[in-house]
Amino acid sequence: MQIKTFILPLVLVITFQAISQNKENLPKQTITNVGKAINSPFDEYAPVISADGLMMIYTSRRPILKDDIEKNVMGMENIYVSYYDDMTWKWSEAKMLGETINQKWKNNSAIALSNDGQRMLIYRGDPDGNIYESDLMGDEWSEPIKLPAPINSRFHESSASISPDGRTIYFVSNRKGGEGGGDIWVCHQEIKGWGKAENLGPVINSPKNEEGVFIHPDGKTLYFSSKGHNSIGGYDIFKSVFENGSWGTPVSLGDTINTPEDDLYFSLTAYGKTGYFASVRPDGLGNKDIYEINFKTRSDTRLTLFKGIVIDFDSFDPLGADIDIIDNDKNLVIANVKSNSVTGKYLVSLPAGKNYGIAIKKKGYLFYSENFDIPLSAAYKEIRKTIPLQKFIVGSKIALKNIFYDYGKPTLRPESISELNRLVKLLNLNTDIKIEIASYTDSQGSDEYNYTLSQARSQAVVDYLFASGISRDMLVAKGYGELNPIASNETDEGRQMNRRTEIKILEQ
Repeated sequence: MQIKTFILPLVLVITFQAISQNKENLPKQTITNVGKAINSPFDEYAPVISADGLMMIYTSRRPILKDDIEKNVMGMENIYVSYYDDMTWKWSEAKMLGETINQKWKNNSAIALSNDGQRMLIYRGDPDGNIYESDLMGDEWSEPIKLPAPINSRFHESSASISPDGRTIYFVSNRKGGEGGGDIWVCHQEIKGWGKAENLGPVINSPKNEEGVFIHPDGKTLYFSSKGHNSIGGYDIFKSVFENGSWGTPVSLGDTINTPEDDLYFSLTAYGKTGYFASVRPDGLGNKDIYEINFKTRSDTRLTLFKGIVIDFDSFDPLGADIDIIDNDKNLVIANVKSNSVTGKYLVSLPAGKNYGIAIKKKGYLFYSENFDIPLSAAYKEIRKTIPLQKFIVGSKIALKNIFYDYGKPTLRPESISELNRLVKLLNLNTDIKIEIASYTDSQGSDEYNYTLSQARSQAVVDYLFASGISRDMLVAKGYGELNPIASNETDEGRQMNRRTEIKILEQ
């Protein structure tokens, strides 16, 4: 595919070596007040952050009504946002979100943020206290919608957290059936709605109150505050890891973080080096302040953070697109997110231990795919990429990065099914086109062998499409052998990139 040199996708890979953390030897850390850009002489708490740590949404009780300002008294709870500049290492001056989010005469508190910062859960001070959901539509938050039962109930729901795939919500409720007062519950999204709410049980929930639940982007590490579990006073922050089908015994984050006061609402970046929480400390600007904690040991986080922007191939304008995350081994879509319609930004958290397919789609454009096969032992990695989507016109070409063959053979592997079915759907929606299925090899082997293999692989894709109901008149199989390399054949990585299957629109 010929892409203009000045819009070549930007790919930046950052890898951090990880070491195992001994739970009996908690990592060293420094704790600092985040400062006046976020904190005020009044209460600030409940910080929630995007997985990359560049956006914070939090709750403040600084006065906004004229009478409260004149009397210098605490106001209602309202939600504010601040952005981190990783060039200056400073947070921007916080701004209060609009009336769509901050409803007058009610307490409004941010309690959860999806990894990409596009979905927010808020608490509203209804008579019984409930959880609402809002989506970032471009640069405006949508009208919050009250979550249905069994998440909300006639009892009090006070805090929550969203899993990396967006399909599980952990929340705190004092409903009946728990271990104590406020307990942590979990609810999974199913095809027809939300499933049954389940209590996390006595390992996590004590006879006393739990609060401020947070599930890390790795999908298996839970942080929460509790007055039980032998806390040293008030609420302390604890950590539990889900392994071998159950939650581990909660471990206190230690007396550097936990104090005799309430320490609440802990959240942590994907990398696991920087966290935020609310506490009352001598260096505070008010009563409750938001603090930053930086861990000095290397992170043992096992996940890949895939982020960047989606743009139009020709105009370079940002695009809002749908992004499917697929478990290739199960040929199952496990999550759906969107790139922002104004900025084009996207962020996907991929916990280690799976072969992922990523499909980025927008009406009127060819879909774009990526593949990430992430071993369970893989260290933390960030991949930043600008993704140009090509309009659906003659001459457009894309690589099918989730088409896999047996080694040295034209046999399609089962992990290819999801990608092939996306192509079937595309062709069923555009029955008046003709496409070329083109396969390429690396330079290893003879020219004749490579041509024969690439031709057979293209034909295997055509045969699958035909068996799925696509007319042969729409399909042309073409093998190019080792021609048109897109990377060096001198490295394993380059040869892997050159072994590819592409489609090109020939007629429309």
